[in-house]
Amino acid sequence: MLPLLVPAALVAATVALPARAAVLQTRLYRVESTVVAEGLDHPWSLAFLPDGSMLVTERAGRLRRLDAQGRLDPAPIRGVPTVVAEGQGGLFDVVLHPDFARNRLLYLSYAGGKRGASSTEVVRARLEGQALVDSRVIFRQQPRSATTHHYGGRLAFGLDGRLYLGLGDRGHDARAQTRADHAGSVIRLNADGTLPPDNPWAGQAGWKAEKYTLGHRNIQGLAVHPVSGALWAHEHGPQGGDEINLIRPGRNYGWPVITYGRTYGAGLPIGEGTAKAGMEQPALKWVPSIAPSGLTFYQGTRFPRWQGQMLVGALKDAMVVRVRLENGRAVEEERLFQGAFGRIRDVRTGPDGSVYLLTDEAAGRLIRLQPAGAPGH
Repeated sequence: MLPLLVPAALVAATVALPARAAVLQTRLYRVESTVVAEGLDHPWSLAFLPDGSMLVTERAGRLRRLDAQGRLDPAPIRGVPTVVAEGQGGLFDVVLHPDFARNRLLYLSYAGGKRGASSTEVVRARLEGQALVDSRVIFRQQPRSATTHHYGGRLAFGLDGRLYLGLGDRGHDARAQTRADHAGSVIRLNADGTLPPDNPWAGQAGWKAEKYTLGHRNIQGLAVHPVSGALWAHEHGPQGGDEINLIRPGRNYGWPVITYGRTYGAGLPIGEGTAKAGMEQPALKWVPSIAPSGLTFYQGTRFPRWQGQMLVGALKDAMVVRVRLENGRAVEEERLFQGAFGRIRDVRTGPDGSVYLLTDEAAGRLIRLQPAGAPGH
């Protein structure tokens, strides 16, 4: 049984501070928020470079650099692939190779192809100054689709050195249960885009061998626990039924056969119910939906009592959700900052131990969270 949530009115109460900062109360901390950068066009993802600067993707197809003080370079980084910026499509995630400091390799996910025939793609490139060079597409979701939603697009490197990609069903429910279709799956690749021989369906006739799991509706949060190495994902349900799942190889996560969501508008049941033999149950579900986007396991010294816990962004309810897990189950949930910042697209733990948020707006912001009264940067 999860503890009662902190009332939204308490969590979102703010006290104005100088320098565009505010203090917000949570169960365990008084948290100071500071606007690091603004004027970003629907930012989607954030990555931290070894020199203290940051990369931010903008959905329209731009990769931007901010210096260690949060100053935004007015010129986007060159060499980003052309994206299909339509509907929910565009430039999505940016992640660094685990050995980025040596090889300068990074990975971008995006909607590729053309209008009327697009799919989620991943490109690997080397960052040199203000340009991407030696770019190579290492994955293309097949088949393409005429729809412009449910691309998924989150990337994460596992402790095994493999690259994981969460995909959506592209708005066609049945594709999430189709063996010869990438849609509605977690994809697993080697860092160079080749196929790991131990993928669960590698070498099996009729299967897309890149598939690691199936039965997902639209994954927009993907993160690896820093100690256990376990891979976790969250996904959007329809009307209700957002989920957090522990991702295990070869498992079926049920969509659209089982779900805690219902049809939009009429609220009718979907599929065969909420459980079925051979299909996974979520570690946590949200009914009604919160529209989760962005996921991090907190790891740092600034918020020691959050150590190892999930922080989940939410678009619909404009908040961050803290989730404490035990033995693969959610045992505590706290809704933070509800309505304080706007729609949260991404949540990241910074190398300084602060928590960073991106807001999904035409004039989106990068916000830093640290304990109130903590030393500045």
